[in-house]
Amino acid sequence: MSGERIAVLGGGAWGTALALATLHGGNEPRLWARDRHTADAINRLHENPRYLPGIRLDEALTAKTELAVALAGTSCVLLATPAQTLRALCREAAPHMPAGAPAVVCAKGIEATTGLLLSGIVEELLPQNPVAALSGPSFAADVSRGLPTAVTVAARDEALAAHLAALLSTPHLRCYSTDDLTGVEIGGALKNVMAIAAGAAAGAELGASAQAALVTRGFVELRRIGAAFGARPETLMGLSGLGDLILSCGSSRSRNFAYGLALGRGESVEGLPLAEGVATAKIAAELARKRAIDAPIVQAVAALLAGRIKVPEAVESLLSRPLKSEDA
Repeated sequence: MSGERIAVLGGGAWGTALALATLHGGNEPRLWARDRHTADAINRLHENPRYLPGIRLDEALTAKTELAVALAGTSCVLLATPAQTLRALCREAAPHMPAGAPAVVCAKGIEATTGLLLSGIVEELLPQNPVAALSGPSFAADVSRGLPTAVTVAARDEALAAHLAALLSTPHLRCYSTDDLTGVEIGGALKNVMAIAAGAAAGAELGASAQAALVTRGFVELRRIGAAFGARPETLMGLSGLGDLILSCGSSRSRNFAYGLALGRGESVEGLPLAEGVATAKIAAELARKRAIDAPIVQAVAALLAGRIKVPEAVESLLSRPLKSEDA
């Protein structure tokens, strides 16, 4: 097989989708799955029934269960495990990481215990590997089916970002590049929180007008927080900010929207698929308070998830805020 050998660490929906895209882009994916049942299903049945039910996988795609085997001889590593498990993965992978191979964060979130963006975890634990991030409006099932999708690849080194974007692009997955790593990560993390809010509003049947207002004002908060962290406005207006926000806040296929939907309906959230915004909301609210950033929707979502308020109270608190200019 021509192309480069690329490790994809994570056998969930997104990791499997990215491994497929890597294969279809002419490269050799080394997919690592911690769960042996998942790896066995990929290898024998050419399916990932737990995470991508009903989607037939390319028979050329195989999965490994040993990190050392998956990482051996790779020129690029995609870190596709959930945000709150990234630190543990980096520690486990560190002894086997090829020196100099870019480590591309493919999860979206803020570490709940430290407040670090995910790139900060990689820089701390994998100092010999330049860090990048891949983010944007993308459902794993769409990418797995080869449906048209566009994302952003970010690295502080603009040349590295451009190289990775070219490496990871396929006929159906278009990768744009930027050197605004912080902006891409902030957009991806906070859109998850806003999707929970949008889902809760939909579940409570507050109406399309309220939904539009909530998403719009949520984007204002996203840009406000992003600016405080040094993100560029044009990045947050792009695929990894506004684009991802539109996708996640408008579809029950979004795990975060589905989580909020259940909350808004008063249903149990136990057993729902992982929603990254749940862990991110609390730490994002804390960071906003510490930096004196006005972020009422983030604060309301954090309070809702902590059980301090219910959806009607959250709505009342947002509507009772002092009137001000929309530009403020």
